[in-house]
Amino acid sequence: MKGQDPHFSQFYANALYLAPSFAGAIEENRISINYRNQWPAVSGVFNTYSFSYDRYMPNFRSGIGILATYDVAGSGDLSTTNIGLLYSYDIQLNREWHIRPGINFKFTYLGLNYGKLIWNSMITARGTTPSVYPPPFEGVADVDFAFSALAYNDRIWGGVNFDHLFKPRQSFYGDWDTHVPVKVNVFGGIQISRRGRLLNRYSEVISVAANIKYQDRFWQSDLGLYYYRDPVIFGLWYRGIPFVTSQAGDAIIGLIGIKTQNLHIGYSYDFTISNLIASTGGSHEISLVYEFITSTLGSRRRMFHAVPCPEF
Repeated sequence: MKGQDPHFSQFYANALYLAPSFAGAIEENRISINYRNQWPAVSGVFNTYSFSYDRYMPNFRSGIGILATYDVAGSGDLSTTNIGLLYSYDIQLNREWHIRPGINFKFTYLGLNYGKLIWNSMITARGTTPSVYPPPFEGVADVDFAFSALAYNDRIWGGVNFDHLFKPRQSFYGDWDTHVPVKVNVFGGIQISRRGRLLNRYSEVISVAANIKYQDRFWQSDLGLYYYRDPVIFGLWYRGIPFVTSQAGDAIIGLIGIKTQNLHIGYSYDFTISNLIASTGGSHEISLVYEFITSTLGSRRRMFHAVPCPEF
């Protein structure tokens, strides 16, 4: 009930959602579209949509971006909409290491489709007397803020993101004590093997990565491996907290993707391994990322230092 944020299995394919430090962490322009269908076998819908655009500005060593997410849960279409403006700044510590602080200032809106709700008077043979309905309510609008920091070199990356620092309200009836709790992400990884070199791109890379999340008393971790051999990428992930709970974990995640010079397309499936294994139908996720360069960057392209993390 307290950890209300949706998550993405392909979190590097939705890098701005993971941390605002990734804004502008590409050669120039990037458009990302992500869709997640979680637990389709459960009654109601649990769908999350995301769109983002970000751009690197070499003259200012900065990145800017916009991120919009829409999450809808349950048969009553309980929806959360976030629209944020992001900024990051690249600090070069030495010849190898960079640090990128980032911020995300966003508008958030919580809504509910009253017409789709089902009450006891609608499911009993003769209804109830009197009928029970809640008083009218309106959607909840508020503002929110996130801060992150990312450190990286040619092979290693790691960072932390603090989201919901403004603790936006989440009550349809004005309960000021009901807020979205702060969420903390710690993520990172390393390229353990790579071969070939073509226009600053390796033709074969093996990476390990992790993403650990904490929100109100609840923990979750993603631990996995990426294998990229131009132009195909495969991934295998474990989601859960090993040796902490009595369950085997939450899910085993498989990924397959195509990565070209400009276009990245990925599909992943979460196979549930918790006690809900027979009830969820797993989770499907699709990502589409398009990167492109315009003439405005010119000769300064060589100054860009890419974050070595995967694209999915």
